[in-house]
Amino acid sequence: MKEQIPVRREPLRIAVVGGGIAGMVFAARASELGCQVVVLEQGEEDLYKCNTRYTGGAFHLCFHDIDEPAETLEAAIKAATTGFATDGLTRAIATDARHVVRWLRDKGIRLMKGGPDSWRQHFLAPPSLLQPGLNWQGRGGDMLLRTLRQLVTAHGGDMLLGARAVGLHMNDGRCSGVHYTRGGQTGTLEADLVMLADGGFQANLDMLRQYVSPAPERLKQRGAAVSRGDAIRLAADVGAALVGMENIYGHLLSQDAMHNEKLWPYPIMDLLAGAAIVVDRGGRRVVDEGLGGVYMTNVLARLDDPQSTMVVFDRSIWEGPATEFILPANPYLVLSGGTIESADSLQDLAIKMGVDPSGLLQTVDRYNAALAQGATAGLVPPRTMGAARPIAHAPFYAVKLVPGITFTMGGISIDADGRVLREDGEAIQGLYASGCCTGGFEGGARSGYVGGLTKSATISWRAAAYVAQHELAI
Repeated sequence: MKEQIPVRREPLRIAVVGGGIAGMVFAARASELGCQVVVLEQGEEDLYKCNTRYTGGAFHLCFHDIDEPAETLEAAIKAATTGFATDGLTRAIATDARHVVRWLRDKGIRLMKGGPDSWRQHFLAPPSLLQPGLNWQGRGGDMLLRTLRQLVTAHGGDMLLGARAVGLHMNDGRCSGVHYTRGGQTGTLEADLVMLADGGFQANLDMLRQYVSPAPERLKQRGAAVSRGDAIRLAADVGAALVGMENIYGHLLSQDAMHNEKLWPYPIMDLLAGAAIVVDRGGRRVVDEGLGGVYMTNVLARLDDPQSTMVVFDRSIWEGPATEFILPANPYLVLSGGTIESADSLQDLAIKMGVDPSGLLQTVDRYNAALAQGATAGLVPPRTMGAARPIAHAPFYAVKLVPGITFTMGGISIDADGRVLREDGEAIQGLYASGCCTGGFEGGARSGYVGGLTKSATISWRAAAYVAQHELAI
């Protein structure tokens, strides 16, 4: 006689930690599949701050259209992360990202074409990147979270605001709830399983100092600055493996962004630096500028003083690459009150910037000569060609830089269905994770960025389907 797996009479009870895109996509999808969901969100206001509300809103994979063939996307992910991304996560996200975006549309999330480039085909609407500074209320990320929350409550789910997870309840090796604090009181939310999705650890200076930068207070928080690594620490406490903790996603900003709110999250200095040189106070280059803004941000963050560098360029770069991309440095750096120094000679520019003149002149001479000879790989540090241009046409300019951190790339080790893994690769029963509190997808030797919204939404969507299929059976 064929045995049948008994099915639960009561809905599966799930505790979700975090109310950003990862937590809310999981909660909404699991709710519509018949699960009983409660979301614990540390923010106390209805429009609680998180990176999802601040997002530019692009669903892409390594600046490729998510509708490109999965094989193409897999290759792009592997290339961007220099092979770091796990095969399982790479295949899952490259295959299912398009299905997640269609599901979001079906649930009433507005998306639009954000521009002519292939990677701008799926932007949250209304758009937020209309002017420098933050512009999020009633915009794409904000409306996404509002809509997903409505879906959760429509299916009988709930959200506890002001609730911060402080521990995981374990029972015979299985995660069966969350300990939390709320309004000065402690409580335990018992559940059949837990989804951790509270973001990375970018707002935790101690963890940043341990893994990312010797001087995290000298970085500019380029997001909501509310993710403190709670999920990562709680998962590690019950045996979860952590991977890729050293890399961050962010962009180069004008140092004035430390005190001028109009200078973050845009304009970014990435394209400007990618065409020019980034030097220290000795006038020496410190990074391969051709490997992109995210890579440069990571390298500068690891310096003893992350605010010790500047980008040096000339008129042709200012009138060319500096005018490109979203809210470009030219003209928005100046229009937003940012400082840009100029001089008719590199020596005078060095004096203005407090840089060793002989060091800067020598660096520029070597850089220009290497460009002319097509031999930039021999520079120290090596220079990937990319968009490199000579620095030869007066006036010459300089902008002091600060690394802007949006989220951390590393975290909890998971499989393609969001199951939390131990060091030996075995899953911790009843424990799932998604979004920027997880690792194994972005990072690697060149700090490869793939796409925060896309990875978060896709793994959460897959995890909800897995849970509904496999965890409902008792």
